[in-house]
Amino acid sequence: MATTRTAHTVWHGNLTEGKGAVTFDSSGIGEQPVSWPSRAEQANGKTSPEELIAAAHSSCFSMALSHGLTQAGTPPTQLTTQADVTFQPGTGITGIHLTVEGTVEGVDEAAFVAAAEEAKKNCPVSQALAGTTITLSAKLA
Repeated sequence: MATTRTAHTVWHGNLTEGKGAVTFDSSGIGEQPVSWPSRAEQANGKTSPEELIAAAHSSCFSMALSHGLTQAGTPPTQLTTQADVTFQPGTGITGIHLTVEGTVEGVDEAAFVAAAEEAKKNCPVSQALAGTTITLSAKLA
């Protein structure tokens, strides 16, 4: 069964001096402030579209890697994934780098890296972001 998740943003003012809030409707986890400075300069307690993409990508990738490792008979004990989304004002998102460290019994480093590369290629968020360069660093803990 297909699912749809929803968030909405209310924005006030122009791009550089305006501000808004993104609300997570589906989960009900609340709203977060967003502004141009939080996107192009310092976060200062506000989020940005790139941070939201990083959250989506790191969680989707972790799920895909967990699934792949489990399908191979070596479920992970723990995966810690960081997604770094780089934004260049005037250009846009210039790349995403995933870094994952895993604790997985019965898997050597090469097999873990291969599983991580497969997860990077097949996770739905990676596929949705196919127009962006996505790189990966993977290692066992």
